[in-house]
Amino acid sequence: MGLYNNYVGIDIGKTFFVVAIHGEENTYKYDNDLAGINRFLKDLKKRKNALCILETTGGYEMRVLLTLCELGVATHRAHAGKVKHFIQSYGNRAKTDQLDAASLALYGYERGERLELFTARSKKALALFELVQRRNDLKQILVAEKNRLKSPRSDLVQIQNSYEEMIEVITKQMKAVTEEINKIIETDCTMKAKKAVLKAIPGIGDIVANELLVLLPELGTLTRRKIASLSGLAPRANDSGQFKGYRSIGNGRCGIKSVLFLSAMAARNSNSSLKAFYNSLIAKGKKKMVALTALMRKIIVIANARIRDFNAANLLRE
Repeated sequence: MGLYNNYVGIDIGKTFFVVAIHGEENTYKYDNDLAGINRFLKDLKKRKNALCILETTGGYEMRVLLTLCELGVATHRAHAGKVKHFIQSYGNRAKTDQLDAASLALYGYERGERLELFTARSKKALALFELVQRRNDLKQILVAEKNRLKSPRSDLVQIQNSYEEMIEVITKQMKAVTEEINKIIETDCTMKAKKAVLKAIPGIGDIVANELLVLLPELGTLTRRKIASLSGLAPRANDSGQFKGYRSIGNGRCGIKSVLFLSAMAARNSNSSLKAFYNSLIAKGKKKMVALTALMRKIIVIANARIRDFNAANLLRE
């Protein structure tokens, strides 16, 4: 508990974030943009030897998280489920942004010595993350516009033309963002080599390789079980006594499962051992979605092992 002088809980939302300091009643609110983050950092300088604790919130936390790490501030990215159970252990089931921030600060105070710090990343990593997020935002907009084009609410030519023009603009934007992502990765020898390693796995192409490198920087550093869990693909037991319940998957880092789903869809249609693995599960009577999920898990485990071997080989060369 005495490892740090200040324990700072940060509850992050899409447009703003709330900060609480353990032992203080007041909370502080900041806009979740560059100006708001800079204001928070200015205030944080007054807190010497601080540990910041925040949750995974669909990517909205990444700018704050990476900025803190870049500045060398001790930061823990907490698992939402663990924090939820911790809060409930105190009998507190109320939920507000202020209470959540205070609970995160308490979580850090109680467990600070055992919490793993988030690894600092570079400005390049932050830029890549922002670009990947932007590409995914554009992709969602593109899907929405294509759906509107297929089922227009009006037969007016102007509306049809508007849909088509928007689709063209968004497609060009996506292409430009993708090219920028590829350009940054190409200029980094290590990332370029890792991307080539990932693309050698059936089902993984340019887009999937890019997103795995950017959204899952822990790839190659965790065990197969931990990387599956982080990807939201670890089956959770549901047993009690003689009862053996259905095992399901859940949680995981935002954006990883959707990327791996695309990869699994491509892998099952490839001429590879992954396709044979999928077909063997279907032959055993597994449902298609269950088999696809197992294939997703196998792909990320293989990717993790190959990046781990790549890292080990590079270490030996050094």
